[in-house]
Amino acid sequence: MSFRASPILYKKLSSASRSWLSRQSRDPYVKLRTASPNVYRSRSAFKLLELNAAWGSFLSRKDVRAVVDLGAAPGGWSQVVSEKLGWIDSATPDWDDSDVASEYGLQLGRVPGPERNLDASSSWRTKQGRGVIVSVDLLPITPIPGVHAMQMDFLDPQAGAAIKAVLSTPENPSGVVDIILSDMAANFSGYKTRDVESSLDICHSIFNFAKDNLRVQDSPQEATKRRRGGTLLLKHFTHPLLQEFRKHFLEPNFHNVHYIKPTSSRTESAEGYWLCRGWKGVKS
Repeated sequence: MSFRASPILYKKLSSASRSWLSRQSRDPYVKLRTASPNVYRSRSAFKLLELNAAWGSFLSRKDVRAVVDLGAAPGGWSQVVSEKLGWIDSATPDWDDSDVASEYGLQLGRVPGPERNLDASSSWRTKQGRGVIVSVDLLPITPIPGVHAMQMDFLDPQAGAAIKAVLSTPENPSGVVDIILSDMAANFSGYKTRDVESSLDICHSIFNFAKDNLRVQDSPQEATKRRRGGTLLLKHFTHPLLQEFRKHFLEPNFHNVHYIKPTSSRTESAEGYWLCRGWKGVKS
């Protein structure tokens, strides 16, 4: 995918569009992805790879059986999860968290060639992985091995029950979730107050979903008890109201809450992530 416009077209673009093209052309993560366009569908996949590598490979733990990816389209994060849970054959050269792509400051491995395609329609070998992966977005998501894509509005009151039904499998009869990932954000309106309120509404909705579905430490519903409670990775935008949300909802209910701004997150962006680990199961 090229970010170069013809000289004639470039002159017709707005200043904002020209600025975006210039930024994209310099972005090392865009270059890393477009060097092999069939690897990951989105630049944001590198955020999740970076976070997973830097914070104990939480996606790769053997007790992870159920993952929900919210705001998933076009599916970059779901591709990463599919790979970590073994649905995509990694016997050939693959991402290795112990390697370092030093040019970009990432804990990432070799960049595979263009023949590697993580889409279900590709010749890339798939296998029987573990667990269930559910991806949710208003937009359609092209099939990914091991991923159940649901095109729906997560903020719809019926969404939680629909996701729960897909999570409930013979291997996961209680339908609990080990990891909830959210890269979801509302469309920006340009009005700061409205945008902050939208971000806060999303955070509350995801927290309420976590209350009902995230795995509790030593959950009595589980046939095999596990030492750690579930994990929530939640995108948000910096604002005092969001900090109050963290203080009143996240910190009392998780053993650890960390604020993270990945290297791959653009410096000028107000976005950040809370990595919340060890869900206590407190009903707030």
